[in-house]
Amino acid sequence: MTYPAQLDTFVVVRGLEGRLSIWPADQSVPAGWTATGTSGTRAECLDHIEASGWPFLLSHRQGAEPSTPASDGDTLLRRWRSTVEQHRYRPAVTNQGRSMTYGEMDQASDDVARRLLERGLDREDRVAVLLPRGIELIAVLLGILKAGGAYVPVDTRYPDMRQAQMTSGSGARIAIADRQLPDLDMEVLTAEQLLRPGAPAGELPAVTDEQAACVLFTSGSSGRPKPILLEHRNLCYFAGNRSLPELTSSDRVAQVSSVSFDAFNFEVWCSVFAGAEIVILPAMPDLIGNDIQRELRRQRITAMLAPTMAVNHLVREDRDAFSSLRILCTGGDVILPTACRQLLDGAFKGAFYNLYGPTEGTTACTGYRIDLGDVASDTVPIGSALDGAAVYVLNESLAPVADGETGELYIGGAGVARGYLGMLRMTADRFLPDPFVGEPGLMYATGDLGRRRRDGNLEFLGRTDDQVKVRGYRVEPGEVERALLRHEHVQAAAVVPVGSGDGVHLVALVVPEGGLPLDALRRHAADVMPDYMVPSALVAITEIPITDHGKRDLPALRHIAQEEMRRRDTLIPPRDEAERYLAGVWKDLLSVEEVGAADDFFALGGNSLLTFRVRQRIKRDHEVTIPMKDILTVTVLSEQAAILRDQKRPAAR
Repeated sequence: MTYPAQLDTFVVVRGLEGRLSIWPADQSVPAGWTATGTSGTRAECLDHIEASGWPFLLSHRQGAEPSTPASDGDTLLRRWRSTVEQHRYRPAVTNQGRSMTYGEMDQASDDVARRLLERGLDREDRVAVLLPRGIELIAVLLGILKAGGAYVPVDTRYPDMRQAQMTSGSGARIAIADRQLPDLDMEVLTAEQLLRPGAPAGELPAVTDEQAACVLFTSGSSGRPKPILLEHRNLCYFAGNRSLPELTSSDRVAQVSSVSFDAFNFEVWCSVFAGAEIVILPAMPDLIGNDIQRELRRQRITAMLAPTMAVNHLVREDRDAFSSLRILCTGGDVILPTACRQLLDGAFKGAFYNLYGPTEGTTACTGYRIDLGDVASDTVPIGSALDGAAVYVLNESLAPVADGETGELYIGGAGVARGYLGMLRMTADRFLPDPFVGEPGLMYATGDLGRRRRDGNLEFLGRTDDQVKVRGYRVEPGEVERALLRHEHVQAAAVVPVGSGDGVHLVALVVPEGGLPLDALRRHAADVMPDYMVPSALVAITEIPITDHGKRDLPALRHIAQEEMRRRDTLIPPRDEAERYLAGVWKDLLSVEEVGAADDFFALGGNSLLTFRVRQRIKRDHEVTIPMKDILTVTVLSEQAAILRDQKRPAAR
């Protein structure tokens, strides 16, 4: 929750330039804000704001002077011009052997800007961009900014419905696409139209640091995707942040993320600020499916931001996958200590950083350089606040908790976005006046749980909305995952609640190594956790499924967990000695916890090689040879047990 649950009265407060917000009535109004005299329930206060017509939470600084060195009135365009002056003849973007220098990109983006202005593009108008990743895309984004607009990057690999939802949901006036978009009621231009030489001359508009720069959408995995409006100063805070590993003009930075994902800010804007070369590579899912180590070496990549789940997955199979990099950053999920150990024990000798932050905080608000000293602990810290950011650990009354105690993470500082477009109540729920600064500002309620260690570094502990009650006890699935990961033979784990009310069960999906029996893992769980936290079911899987964004695929995880609980609800326990014997063999070979008389060997993950091992076990333990064709075709446990009983009868006479 954003506000204390017991509060039922709020006040409407006004910042500079008349901008409004709400604040709990029993707390002092933050410095720089004044109470308007209007109070009531949260819904009544929001109704008043909507009816007033005043702008709501439209700026972090609320018109005050710059408060952080990281912003300093910067815009992306000011930094772009500085880079062009220093590196005009260096390559800015390279794609499949074709390059465009910073000087050439500057001219091309000027042409785009002037043609957009010809079309009537006005200050802060949104422009949806549905183009493949490449040189033209970067030129178009720059051109939109130079015309005073804000770009809305839409991944062309998304389903058509998702693309239309993002384009229309952003309120875009114009779309730029390489195909027809018949379902959209707006002007559609092509990159070719905008980039052709010979655009009319003319002055480009001035752009301020508080001007809208882009609209990014949340993933929508937990509900309706939300359009987040980021300003120039937000992106400058991140791209020029002194706490991040320093890129140089000699770096070649991999561009692998979806254009709709906030890792794109690192790949493009951090590179631009440093005068580095942006190298377009295959998308991350395609790299994962091929030889990523070979591709990074072939393209001479020196820096990369890789999704956490991709790092967890890749270094398990090839610890030297990123060995050619000078800088490897990761973020988006929980990095496993085992993955860190595998990476740092290998040939990788660069700087390895764990970044944390939601899109609402502009890509990252904390960072931590990982070393070998971190791999022996249960968790890898997310670090401390980046330059210009503030991270608070607060309780339900919005008061700081003591070091070592769990609270919700709130983000303040220059990275906090303007808010959600067209979603006043959602904005009010998550973007609050910041009471910890001496001038008007906002803080964002992340919904993430964390705690601050004695050394000042933060640990991520899961989501507030992931908490569930099991047998009357409040349980955080992330805490259960960390306990399971303490077993030396568990590579990765995801704990998913299934059911509702009194019928909630925890299902643990684990990636074991070294033939770990699940009954051994259950004994470990019982040794290190109270009984109400021990999962109802343990399921062995080969890897944690991930999305194209490199995050956990929550729907896929829920499906696996729900299917396992359905199977267990209808499970018929083994009924005689033969069924119990075979159930034990299957459990051992298939790494499953429970096997019933009606279960199918192949449905539980079996294959032809494992059927051969079943046959060999039976031959060893019972001195019975069952024909291989029977083992392959009779795959239900009760029917296979009947064959075993039939084969043993002659020997018993």
